[in-house]
Amino acid sequence: MSFSSLVDDINAMLNTAEPPSDKCCIYKVPYVIRRHNKDAYTPTVVSIGPFHHGHPQLQNMENQKLIYFKDFLQRTKACLNDLVCYIESVLSDFKRCYSETLPFSHDELVKLILIDSAFIIQLFWRYYYDRRCILFKPWLDNGIRNDLWLLENQLPFFVIEKIYSLSLTNVPTTMIHSFLKLTIHYFGYYNKSKLDFDKGDISISHFTDLIRIFHLQHPIESRPSRVREWMKHPPSATELLEAGVRFKVNTESKCLLDLRFSGGVLEIPQLLVADSTETLFRNMVALEQCHYPDDSYITDYRSVLDYLINTAKDVDILVQSEILENMLGDSDSVANLFNGLGKDIIRSTISSQFSILGKDLNAYCKNPWHKLKATLRRDYCKTPWQTAASIAGILLLALTLLQTVCSCK
Repeated sequence: MSFSSLVDDINAMLNTAEPPSDKCCIYKVPYVIRRHNKDAYTPTVVSIGPFHHGHPQLQNMENQKLIYFKDFLQRTKACLNDLVCYIESVLSDFKRCYSETLPFSHDELVKLILIDSAFIIQLFWRYYYDRRCILFKPWLDNGIRNDLWLLENQLPFFVIEKIYSLSLTNVPTTMIHSFLKLTIHYFGYYNKSKLDFDKGDISISHFTDLIRIFHLQHPIESRPSRVREWMKHPPSATELLEAGVRFKVNTESKCLLDLRFSGGVLEIPQLLVADSTETLFRNMVALEQCHYPDDSYITDYRSVLDYLINTAKDVDILVQSEILENMLGDSDSVANLFNGLGKDIIRSTISSQFSILGKDLNAYCKNPWHKLKATLRRDYCKTPWQTAASIAGILLLALTLLQTVCSCK
């Protein structure tokens, strides 16, 4: 290579070096996090978007996506020219939403966006208006839903939403609902507090973002403030129980942030631990690591559970208190799940609420009087009969001492 060719080559390389766009919201999970469980970030049934497009094990769904695309066009009578023109007009913005350069030609990318978007729209439409029309078997339907909230398996929400609106021209107005409403309905299982977004005060980047909002519940302005300090490691559930702390499920809130400690009672909203729980939390935490490093509330919650749960015994305590609903069956599996979620996770700030919680729990456990009361309650007051016997024993001892004192006089 000549000197001038070398300089030109270097300049060409420099021209491709651009800082990440502020529109970036869809990420390849960093290797340092992904290596702990690659399967948690990889779709098993259907690829959506460019990151996993063309994967051999996902090819079976490509024909099904085309069938749904065809059904979408027939149902809506949408103009294919208009849809293609729109996608071409936003292609630059679309690319900026991704953390990596996309190795697709212009035409390949347009087709990918159009087919995947139409598949999702038709799937959500059918699920909302007539679930009997869904062609998938239950296991496949569940697999598709789980794949659709994986961080690496996303399309920008604004693109699908616009394609949906462009398709409504020939649809009777009585049947028109916003795409956001259809989306919330499709992922309704995760919407425990029935958020409806009617006020228009919450926007989402993609489906992973929506799932995170469902778990946080609180609007941004009402979430706890953040502090730049390490959370003081609180005792485990077993240690807290030995110190007299009582565990109670918080039935008033479904928000993961609503942990409360008062009067020796720790209240925590119930969490169902099932086969998809690890994947769900890993993707929400990965989104926070990449996109919300200073608002990592899901990561905070994971940290608190990691502190509370060290062993199967800790899991059993939380299950008995109905704080955890263990669908895995094996308590060791639940302990390993939460202990493994925090590997190589970085946190620059923490919720002020959880910071105070850690300090309060540690202070409570350091008070020897609390531990003494817990020991007395555990050893002598387990049942009403044991309590009565203990009181009778104390009275008998007191009377004996009194008699001894009187006889000495």
